[in-house]
Amino acid sequence: MNNRIQELRQEHDWSQKDLARRLGVSRQTVNALERGRYDPSLPLAFSISKLFALAIEDIFQPES
Repeated sequence: MNNRIQELRQEHDWSQKDLARRLGVSRQTVNALERGRYDPSLPLAFSISKLFALAIEDIFQPES
């Protein structure tokens, strides 16, 4: 799954560690999400959506 997490994180000037702390996950999880190596659970996707004040569809897109 493609996502805009890295782009959104950088717009807020947050490190991966900062984002991880805000989401209650590890920095490694944030790294895996950004690289597309891990698809978030639905609760985590909702948390990311809420944090960035965007719809889930505006953050995550299925791979073409």
